[in-house]
Amino acid sequence: MLLGAIEAGGTKFVLAVGNQEGDILDKLTIPTERPDQTIPKIVAYFKDKGIKKLGLGAFGPIDLNQKSPTYGQLQKTPKTAWVDYPLGAVLQEKLSVPVVIDTDVNVAAMSEAKFGNATDVDSCLYITVGTGIGGGFYYRGQTLNGLSHPEIGHIKVPRHPDDRYQGTCPSHGDCLEGLAAGPAIEKRWGRKGDQLVDVAEVWEMEAFYLAQALMTFIYVLSPERIILGGGVMKQKQLFPLIRKYVLEMLNGYVSSPYLTADQIDQYIVAPGLTDEAGIKGALYLVMD
Repeated sequence: MLLGAIEAGGTKFVLAVGNQEGDILDKLTIPTERPDQTIPKIVAYFKDKGIKKLGLGAFGPIDLNQKSPTYGQLQKTPKTAWVDYPLGAVLQEKLSVPVVIDTDVNVAAMSEAKFGNATDVDSCLYITVGTGIGGGFYYRGQTLNGLSHPEIGHIKVPRHPDDRYQGTCPSHGDCLEGLAAGPAIEKRWGRKGDQLVDVAEVWEMEAFYLAQALMTFIYVLSPERIILGGGVMKQKQLFPLIRKYVLEMLNGYVSSPYLTADQIDQYIVAPGLTDEAGIKGALYLVMD
């Protein structure tokens, strides 16, 4: 049985066909444009693929309450053309298949737990740092959703003492996303991150902010592994800096072998599935 999968991100949609074993058989990436531009491309891709179900990992905020009349509807997203757009219902109607929905970061956490760098633990926190910052939490077979879904990119973090940048978040200004996402790096320093690779203070400040957030999540969620993905985290010099700051900030308060200098490189890690975590997680949503 062929299955469809969509990773709907803020900058691109990844469309794929897979099977019950979790194999990706075909894949296409299209830009995230307005719904009237994007949806026809999705329909055209899946039209003759013969899929029986569709898994959707979407950017948010999105209604994930399956009892809600607006299940699968995007909410107050920064992508203004998509605000209140009934993405799940539209896909189900146009493709005539059942659609199962979660956030893009929740499905990435799930796929890392099933296929990637968290197969040996019962819980993991997946955080993407790119054009925005989002996170998903996997715990013993399920992702975390409740009143809504986690919006961890919008927590407040203490400011770096040398940072005077006001922040980019349109809702909160200097939340984590407003201070540490890719656009904040570019606007603060005047160049994109990939043009600042050798400027040490850029990555020291970035690691300071991300480590503040990880410290909070370790205290609140106690994940058995933290996985950091997204475009900003392709700057591999960030990992040792973040680990160093996390150990300093925790100051030995949480007792675990993983939270020591010897083992923290096994605790805060890159995705095992590299850029396929999201799309494989979306596929896993509809695997039996």
